[in-house]
Amino acid sequence: MADHPHDHEHPHDHDHADHDHSHDHQEDDQELEREARRLIALSRVRQYGDTVLRMKAREVETFDDDLERLVERMTSLMHEASGVGLAATQVGVLRRLFVFTEDGEDRVIVNPVITTSSKDTEIDEEGCLSLRSVLVPVERPTKVTIEGVDTKGEPVKLELEPPASRVVQHEVDHLLGILYPMRMRDFSRFGYTDILFPGSPDE
Repeated sequence: MADHPHDHEHPHDHDHADHDHSHDHQEDDQELEREARRLIALSRVRQYGDTVLRMKAREVETFDDDLERLVERMTSLMHEASGVGLAATQVGVLRRLFVFTEDGEDRVIVNPVITTSSKDTEIDEEGCLSLRSVLVPVERPTKVTIEGVDTKGEPVKLELEPPASRVVQHEVDHLLGILYPMRMRDFSRFGYTDILFPGSPDE
């Protein structure tokens, strides 16, 4: 049955307007709250210049409640900071593990190793919670197979395509002490060389 405009009198249109105005304010407040949480989360992520970001992480040998709590903390921090991946070194823990999201699902890989990479590559911009607003075009293999274990020590093997394949490569780099701008072939086109590498980067 069709709707008939004359059947719907609105003697209190101003009430609807007030309601819409209040709803807009509520959305603004929620957005401000989300941004505040994001900034607080980012303050807990190690930022570029912190020496731990250039250090290699060590293999995880103990699978216990402390590891579970670390993963929970990292996953929560990743979401609060509006990220899609977070390596342990980014929270100052030199252990080989990272968390990331794939198709909306939270995942963790402990002692990760990329076992295969496709010959096909793709250049795309990457950002990082440790460099915040810096976006850099990075060339990476489009498909990878990554293996490791979960927090219980059970084997994990994932065959990934973009965007997840790029995310895990980025996070594995973190565990090797490699920051994504170091993957650029031509820094002269970028323009942030002095900011990112005030001295000569380690080979």
